[in-house]
Amino acid sequence: MTPANFNGQIPTIDANDAVMLLIDHQSGLFQLVHDMPMPTLRTHATVLAKIATLANIPVITTASVPQGPNGPLIPEIHQYAPHAQYVPRKGEINAWDNPDFVAAVKATGRKTLIIAGTVTSVCMAFPAISAVAEGFKVFAVIDASGTYSKMAQEVTLARVVQAGVVPMDTAAVVAEIQHTWNREDAMEWANLWGGVFIEYGLLMESYQKAQDVVTNQESLDSQRA
Repeated sequence: MTPANFNGQIPTIDANDAVMLLIDHQSGLFQLVHDMPMPTLRTHATVLAKIATLANIPVITTASVPQGPNGPLIPEIHQYAPHAQYVPRKGEINAWDNPDFVAAVKATGRKTLIIAGTVTSVCMAFPAISAVAEGFKVFAVIDASGTYSKMAQEVTLARVVQAGVVPMDTAAVVAEIQHTWNREDAMEWANLWGGVFIEYGLLMESYQKAQDVVTNQESLDSQRA
C-alpha cells in the first residue's frame, strides 16, 4: 500500500513539520497490554516524550476517562515533555472525534503526525486513520503503543497500512529525527538510545568508564602494588 498524503515525497519524518500525539497512555489501560512487556511500553512512550523535547516537536496528549478505571496518564510523558498540551475529552473513544483535540493539532500548523496510543487497535488506530482522511501524513509508533494480543497488533497493522499510515518503531523514530551524530547535542541523543536498548546503555557506561580512565590517568587494578 502507498503511504497517504506524501504526494511523491519520501515517507520520512520532517521534524520541523511534525506533531507528536501521545494518546491514552494510562495506568489502567496498560494492564490490558500483552503484546510486549509493560515496562517496555512505558519506556518507549517516555522516550518519545524526550525526543519531542530534544527536537522541539509539539506534543499533544489526551486521556480516555482518566477519573475512571482507565486510570491517569503515566506521569513521565509530561515530566519529560513539559511543553506538552493536554486536551481533555468528553468521552469520545476516538480522540479525533473530539473537536478540541483536532483544533489543537491544526493550531500547530503542522501536517506530519507521529502517533502512539494504548490500546493500539483503538486509541492509536482510530485517530491515525481519521487524520489520514483529513490529509495528514501519519506515522504510527507500534512499540510505543500496546494492545491485548499479538493477533490484535497484526490485524491493526494491516488495517492502518491499508489506510495509508506509515508504521514505525521507537528506534526508527529516534534515528530519523536525530538524523546525524554530527550535532552538538549528540550525547543527549546517545542517552536516548539507552532507553530504547538497555544493552546500549550498558555500552555507553563502559565507553564512558574507558574515557574516564584515560582522562583521569587512573591506574589499572593489575598495575597496583
